[in-house]
Amino acid sequence: MAPSKKPSTKNTSSDSKKQKKEKLFHPQSRKAGQLVRSHIRKSKLEDLARKRSHKRLSQVDVLGFFYSTLPPEGELSLDELHLIVRDIWLTRHDKDLEQERAKRRKGRPKSVKEIQIEELNVREAEEYRTGLEVPDLTHGVNVEIFRKWDQKEAGYLQMLRYVRISSGDQEKVVVSRPGQHPRLVSAIKAVATMEATPSGDAEAMDTMG
Repeated sequence: MAPSKKPSTKNTSSDSKKQKKEKLFHPQSRKAGQLVRSHIRKSKLEDLARKRSHKRLSQVDVLGFFYSTLPPEGELSLDELHLIVRDIWLTRHDKDLEQERAKRRKGRPKSVKEIQIEELNVREAEEYRTGLEVPDLTHGVNVEIFRKWDQKEAGYLQMLRYVRISSGDQEKVVVSRPGQHPRLVSAIKAVATMEATPSGDAEAMDTMG
């Protein structure tokens, strides 16, 4: 009977050495530098992705609030939009703040939650004073587009028109983002065309009409 052949370890040994050569290199080598840079870049991208995700969620929450204030028909007046921001949006945490204060014993320091709510209230009040960006609920077409939102898709919110309003000057409205929806884009182009039309041509058109 022929002696059994021992399994060859040549290839295995060779593969193992090859893997070690691929994985082990000098810390100051070019390959090490490439891997470090790759790792740093990946970490930065992951961090940015987390921040974007958090921002989207926050945006959806904020826009969800204003979505809930949409009137059944038509749009809001500027005074009504200010009222919603001043009396509802800025006071939405007041109940939680009162509860935190009620739980705190006399002479005890404020809880972390109480401090956070107070800081948030101050920050949002200042933002409203200097210029708070909100969906333009005074614009009929924009309100119609907003009503079609499924209250989930954050990307859809880029379609909307946004304005900045402030408690410092409640008559002033600044368009911060005109909106990407085709209907809004068409309206902007139409206004631009009318503004570009010479007054003489406009008068001639009126006369012809």
